Amino acid sequence: MEVVMRKILYLIKSIAGISFFFVFMFAAAGTLRFPRGWLLFGISMIGLALNFIVIMRNDDLMNERSSSGRNAKPWDKKILGAYALLTLISYITAGLDAGRFHWSPDYGLMTMIPGIALILTGSTLFMLARMANNFFSSVARIQKERNHCVCSSGIYRVVRHPGYLGMILSLAGFPLVTGSAFSFIPVLPAMSLLVLRTILEDRMLHDELDGYAGYSRKTRYRLIPFIW
Repeated sequence: MEVVMRKILYLIKSIAGISFFFVFMFAAAGTLRFPRGWLLFGISMIGLALNFIVIMRNDDLMNERSSSGRNAKPWDKKILGAYALLTLISYITAGLDAGRFHWSPDYGLMTMIPGIALILTGSTLFMLARMANNFFSSVARIQKERNHCVCSSGIYRVVRHPGYLGMILSLAGFPLVTGSAFSFIPVLPAMSLLVLRTILEDRMLHDELDGYAGYSRKTRYRLIPFIW
């Protein structure tokens, strides 16, 4: 019963976390009649549902993802704080732009369909990373209490940080789905923060996780296959 309650609370917390940003988006739009906003909300809920199905089957992973971020690296806390702020600004900008003032031209399906494809692809990569990695945490840390070891299976055979790749692709789709070109202004630095986090986390794993150096020689690319 206790395990079931933890899963329910985790789901409620996840839905509330996503909804928080949409409250600001629709408030900035000044109306609930913002179809692209609702489209993005629906896509976000689909991604949440898929990832929750994965995480609910792994109690250890769920506990790690819902933890308070103990022993997180100081630099990671700063990055996560800046990333959350940029995410909030992105939603507000999209609401003001595409929902209220219509500063950006509306290209309709020309941008909407590629945007949906990017977000769904990103969510799928994130889900696959969670499925493969039993140590998939919300913060950068070495989980010594869980005998942290290298994950080299599944999608981790292709790139070393597939979760971040998924997040970057989803961010790229955000302005296209919302129809707000101006939201690229906060989205691009948010993507840069994920690249920076990849670099710093990769360095941390090299220095502190046994076997990671050997794994990185086999899986050469951090984010983009055959490029970087």
